[in-house]
Amino acid sequence: MIAAPHIDRAGMSVRLASEIDFSGWRNAARSLALNGIAPDRVVWTVGEAVADLLGRRGNDLPAVPSGATLNVPRDFIERAETVICHSNPQRFGFLYRLLWRLQADRNLLLVASDADVRRFESMEKAVRRDMHKMHAFVRFRQVGEEPDARYVAWFEPDHFILERNAAFFVRRFTGMRWTILTPHASASWDGERLLIGPGASQRDAPAEDAAEELWLTYFRNIFNPARLKVKAMQAEMPKKFWRNLPEAELIPTLIAGAENSAREMIEKMPTVPAPHHAKIQARHWPVRDAPAGQDEGADAASIPELREAAKACHRCPLWRDATQTVFGEGPENAKVIFVGEQPGDQEDLAGKPFVGPAGKVFDAILDEAEVHRTKVYVTNAVKHFKFEPRGKRRIHSKPNAGEIQACRWWLDKELAMVKPDLVVALGATAAQSLLGKAVPITKMRGQVVEREDGLKVFLTIHPSFILRIREAADKEAERDRFRADMRAVRKLMAA
Repeated sequence: MIAAPHIDRAGMSVRLASEIDFSGWRNAARSLALNGIAPDRVVWTVGEAVADLLGRRGNDLPAVPSGATLNVPRDFIERAETVICHSNPQRFGFLYRLLWRLQADRNLLLVASDADVRRFESMEKAVRRDMHKMHAFVRFRQVGEEPDARYVAWFEPDHFILERNAAFFVRRFTGMRWTILTPHASASWDGERLLIGPGASQRDAPAEDAAEELWLTYFRNIFNPARLKVKAMQAEMPKKFWRNLPEAELIPTLIAGAENSAREMIEKMPTVPAPHHAKIQARHWPVRDAPAGQDEGADAASIPELREAAKACHRCPLWRDATQTVFGEGPENAKVIFVGEQPGDQEDLAGKPFVGPAGKVFDAILDEAEVHRTKVYVTNAVKHFKFEPRGKRRIHSKPNAGEIQACRWWLDKELAMVKPDLVVALGATAAQSLLGKAVPITKMRGQVVEREDGLKVFLTIHPSFILRIREAADKEAERDRFRADMRAVRKLMAA
């Protein structure tokens, strides 16, 4: 047995290079744990070392005993890298205490009633929520004229998230030269390199730019009064962000006039296709009840050819009332295919999958999970919108087993052409189409089922389920679960 070095009652001081120095924390924690130094004997500091009364300046860490190894669950390391961005000054010591306890109980993070585990989950959630708010509420303003223009934004996060969040803005605004200023740090992208610099103040950011009036006009026109829920809006867009949002000055007026605007919108914007729609279809496509062996698209050699052939699909009666076939989209060599249930009202009108409210939730969570929508193929189990008319609205209606089976011909063709490594079933209808039987999504969520042909199918909910949840806390919890599912998909993609 290797004896740990002597540590006096004053304990040890560990100095980290910055507020988010995760590698420094990890190396120090490993050395301390392997030498048996308990959490209450360690003081964690950030920045320049300050000598104590004995003249010590910290980081005189004991050497790691020869041959000693520290076994830590990978899940803890990944999540701790997020938690270390929290603004709580005690986070370093707290994370070390959790690591120390994990040595005695590797399943500790599964104990939902444990106070440390609840605190760990709460801190992780707070950081991720802050990152999500940054995605939504950063507003760039132009400085200078093109082609030399730079776009500058000011943001005040609750936690130390800028460095961790910068990659999102590089992906989203790759072709733009931009700078994001925060009190803690700044990030600048010149089109090729990302540079992290010191913090700034709001005075360093431009007050307005020439495009702001255009943005305010756009915001007025996309504001949907029919969906307005003031409490939910303020939960998603807290007032502390309003002072940095140009559109914030419009919100009180828009809220005040929401009821009248909603009434006018309902009167002016029916979504039901015009009465002549069926006649137009009949002129282009023969009206017939197709036999089971109908073979549109049998000779298609590519996804574009298959998409074109699907426009004439009459395999089930749904084509009669839908505006158009909504086929899948994405690269033909995608490693992953996401399969939803069917197109909704907005998808039916646009002719594209996942562009409605559920599609926006889907896109946002894919971004947060770092799964690039442009690299995956997205489609539906059923290609036509099934609905029930209610006045001037079209209400989604669940496809039946016969309609799912009829449309499976097209889905099988998509799978055969794309040849994905993994298929993600978004909801029960997609799972039934892919597996040929009904499966309990709630019980099997997160599992990978291998079909007889070797294709792996990952089971999860449809993002529309999140939209149907009324309580804000429950909605956020379900959003977190779906984000975790998408991260699991990303890991399977990498593997």
